[in-house]
Amino acid sequence: MTNVTLSIGGRPYTVSAPDGEESHVEMLGRMVAERVANGGGGPGQSETRMLLFAALMLADELHELHRQMPPPEEATPVSPAPPAAEVLARIETLAARVEKLAAHLEETDS
Repeated sequence: MTNVTLSIGGRPYTVSAPDGEESHVEMLGRMVAERVANGGGGPGQSETRMLLFAALMLADELHELHRQMPPPEEATPVSPAPPAAEVLARIETLAARVEKLAAHLEETDS
């Protein structure tokens, strides 16, 4: 884990980020900072209220994106594989038919 310092609403916040994810966490911090700057509470708002407004704006954007997405396609149910005994019986039936056809062909060649 690595510490990343985010600047949101003119205040520094140090958070932990998984190794290799620092730039992603910084990008997320910039998104929150942008929401705070664009209406995350007016001047003199408490830190909690400012971040609450930013969280609500982000949640609203996420909700709207989910609402606009087409519903997932229904998966076609997959039939379970037949039991091994049934597969073996089918193979035996096919083998018997092939043997019959081979015998019939041998008779007609004679």
